[in-house]
Amino acid sequence: MTDTLSPSRRSWNMSRIRGKNTRPEMLVRSVLHRLGYRFRIHSPRLPGKPDIVLPKHRTVVFVHGCFWHRHPACKYAYQPKTRVEFWSRKFADNIRRHAEVTAQLTQQGWRVVVVWECELNSLDELRGRLSRILSKGCSATDEPGNADLT
Repeated sequence: MTDTLSPSRRSWNMSRIRGKNTRPEMLVRSVLHRLGYRFRIHSPRLPGKPDIVLPKHRTVVFVHGCFWHRHPACKYAYQPKTRVEFWSRKFADNIRRHAEVTAQLTQQGWRVVVVWECELNSLDELRGRLSRILSKGCSATDEPGNADLT
């Protein structure tokens, strides 16, 4: 299958994809702020520069795009039809890197929470999930969105 966009247009589209301060990340920050939590962002002192760091709760939050980080069983985690080998390698590297960072953070005593981009379709559910995780009695791995993290 051929790409429906010209190479220059595809390049322009890809150049607009940012790694920091994305719309999904800003929404999660807004939810946390409205819940009364204070946090730091993109801490270079921690492995993987987590998107959101809640030092008081020893918790870090990664806001993952479903496409880029391969959210299991998500309609947004589709496989591109062109350059399949390139994309497969890129996705595998993203997953491997996140697993390594998660292991390092866990070893240092941090709870790791992943918020998937598709979860932002229901901010009320996200608000409840984050409240449960950040309350003292809940482990991040007890939540449905983090079942793949140990």
